[in-house]
Amino acid sequence: MGCQTLYHLAKMGITNVVLLERDQLTAGTTWHTAGLLWQLRPSDIEVELLSHTRRVVSKDLEQETGLHTGWIENGGLFIASNKQRLDEYKRLMSLGKVYGIESHVLSPSETKDLYPLMNVSDLYGTLYVPTDGTMDPAGTCSTLARAATTRGATVIENCPVTGIQVKVDDFGVRRVAGVETDYGTIQTACAINCAGVWARKLGAMAGVNVPLIAMRHAYVVTERIEGIQNMPNVRDHDASVYLRLQGDALSVGGYEPNPNFWEEVLDKFAFSLFDLDWDVFTQLIEGAINRIPVLETTGVKSTVCGPESFTADHKPLMGETPELRGFYLGCGFNSAGMMLGGGCGKELAHWVIHGRPEMDMYGYDIRRFHHSMTNDNRWIRERSHESYAKNYSVVFPHDEPLAGRNMRHDPLYQELVQQGCVFQERHGWERPGWFNPTGPAPLLDYDYYGMYDNKQHEDYRYNQLLREDYTFDFPSHHDQIKAECLTCRNAAAVFDMSYFGKFYLVGPDAKEAADWLFTADVSTSIGKTVYTCMLNSRGGAESDLTVSRIESSPLGSSLTPAFEGDGYYLAVGGGVAQHNLSHITSVLQDRRLNCRLLDCSAEMGMISVQGPLSRAVLQDVLDVDLSNKAFPFSTHQVVKAAGHWVRAMRLSFVGEMGWELHVPRDACVPVYRAVMQSGAKFGIANAGYRAIDSLSIEKGYRHWHADLRSDDTPLEAGLAFTCKLKSKIPFLGREALEVQKAQGLFKRLMCFTIDQKVPLFGLEAIWRNGKVVGLVRRADFAFTLNKSVAYGYIRDPEGAVVTTDFVKQGEYSLERMGVSYPAKVHLKSPFDPSNKRVKGIYD
Repeated sequence: MGCQTLYHLAKMGITNVVLLERDQLTAGTTWHTAGLLWQLRPSDIEVELLSHTRRVVSKDLEQETGLHTGWIENGGLFIASNKQRLDEYKRLMSLGKVYGIESHVLSPSETKDLYPLMNVSDLYGTLYVPTDGTMDPAGTCSTLARAATTRGATVIENCPVTGIQVKVDDFGVRRVAGVETDYGTIQTACAINCAGVWARKLGAMAGVNVPLIAMRHAYVVTERIEGIQNMPNVRDHDASVYLRLQGDALSVGGYEPNPNFWEEVLDKFAFSLFDLDWDVFTQLIEGAINRIPVLETTGVKSTVCGPESFTADHKPLMGETPELRGFYLGCGFNSAGMMLGGGCGKELAHWVIHGRPEMDMYGYDIRRFHHSMTNDNRWIRERSHESYAKNYSVVFPHDEPLAGRNMRHDPLYQELVQQGCVFQERHGWERPGWFNPTGPAPLLDYDYYGMYDNKQHEDYRYNQLLREDYTFDFPSHHDQIKAECLTCRNAAAVFDMSYFGKFYLVGPDAKEAADWLFTADVSTSIGKTVYTCMLNSRGGAESDLTVSRIESSPLGSSLTPAFEGDGYYLAVGGGVAQHNLSHITSVLQDRRLNCRLLDCSAEMGMISVQGPLSRAVLQDVLDVDLSNKAFPFSTHQVVKAAGHWVRAMRLSFVGEMGWELHVPRDACVPVYRAVMQSGAKFGIANAGYRAIDSLSIEKGYRHWHADLRSDDTPLEAGLAFTCKLKSKIPFLGREALEVQKAQGLFKRLMCFTIDQKVPLFGLEAIWRNGKVVGLVRRADFAFTLNKSVAYGYIRDPEGAVVTTDFVKQGEYSLERMGVSYPAKVHLKSPFDPSNKRVKGIYD
């Protein structure tokens, strides 16, 4: 990763860049990596990252240097031993069509023709990608270094880093000042941590938490196998094993359920290995022999067991750290650093130079983790183990971890457990997913799946319910989610949204900050609540949120803070709270604004009551007139609820009349109980985020990091109404939006519906008039419309502006797992397009 980042920085014109290597290049973990490259992953971003890596190692470097990197294009073969696995591969095949990646789903007999040594008796099929291949770690890194130094970059080997110098500026912000070595100090405002297994120690030098853990990862190299030459690399996911072609032999490795942790990471371990633990590794050998029977009589030429770094979600750690400005991460690659390094090196270089990456890298951004989690050793260990053990598991859309749970509870957690809540984990919080009518399904401590002498849980109800979601069909609780949705549409539902991020932006410069940060004009009258976006300099959406202007209170509580100057209350999705907190903080620091950002997320709950009967339910709970005239949509008031002060906001994320109650922590349970008691006669019911996902897409509301990301602008996403372009108020990203508005939109987010009752999950290919024009970003079943709804960005294959006529004149279909379904495109949401319901108008 260090060499890729160096290369891309130099290629982008940054020549005063130095790579410090404590020993020799590749001496840490790179030298023993398998070097496999598979192009298809269940993520459009990862497909693009892998595509760039492949282009760099197979083409660009050789053209630039005249040197061969060692790239071998022998193809890749994914093995499916059950229907769900083959469904997953068909899903990848459809995604690959969007990016022009050739792939084929093969029958067992076709697989046998391709790979004669393979046992296919237990196969459902395979996915074959002819252009996958293998990289040579040493050849790739030496060529990258040659290309970078030719452009003016510097590589210094045998130069360990001994410290990171930090200065505190006159605004109180910690910033990188230099990098110390035994040979002197390099004065710099930017340092990038690409130290792999040793990244945690390097981070500690700078006072930065790097949430990764070291494990021993192994493979063996066989003796010569007759007939194996030119065979594709193989991933047998269900056996958790890979088979890499190595000349006339195979490298056999994989992911076992009981990996050995490297408890004390040694500083000096260059080109070193561990002894292979055959008791752990044998289970992988058994899977490999089942797939390639000749392995049973083939000897082992060598064993390779080296350290690798792993993270809590099996994704890399990248980007500027919240604790220290100018300190970037490029580590924690979970044994996929060679594969992802090209794409990630390019994005990290862009991050350093321009402040943000080109693509949406939130899934790798260190800010995806709440700051309370990044130094929690129990959480890091548990989640990293589970992610390692499940690395080859089928990626189901609604999977949840069993590890690292019960880290953060909102005030209603115990109340909802007893009512059958099946929780989802987001940002450490337990948030309601859906409600199981047969009783409680409490979360239990992580049992490491019975490994390391832990006793595996028996009759674990939560795990049993979770496994019912392990399907690409509708799950068995589909009808329960339907009931929650229709109760909201026809009566009233209560949503516990307490995990939301809740911040106050206050101070003498708060108005200047709000004007610059938010696309909408939020500096309206006190009592107004505004839906808005925050952008980066390229006009990409870094967030969508609601902002309410407030007045100072002498009470000085978490509900009504005391402050000088102006004040704003911000409510953001809880799963991206740290991202929002860090983005706003960075902007305030860079512009040197005199205001504070106060985090009250854990001090308040949030109870949302939505539906046509929500007014009737709440009128008996709140001491205020809830009529349209007295309490119009998009306003807020501090009122009493069951005797407790709350901030009531008339808002909706589901497309119904409703109110959010922002409640001090100690008052959440009595207020919730009062709402449920009042609503009993109206048929009120609890509902979770599975219902919110369905209801919100049915109404056409956006989800940040799904159909609205940092590489999408509000104009492309149909959110131009959130932008104060008609005013003269400058805001971050405005110039980029003005240019885009003048040039026209080259991609547009569109709504699609299909009549067939099949589930859609995202990543489906969008076809228009026989050509692929995009992919589905987000999809769900809409129960009122009684059909699947999908949102995705489309482009003109000819590269022209996507006009309304272009949209209307196409015939569309969505390809799901290799099967195309006719689709109807909608310029507006087909549900309540005139927005009457949120205004309380029910015809």
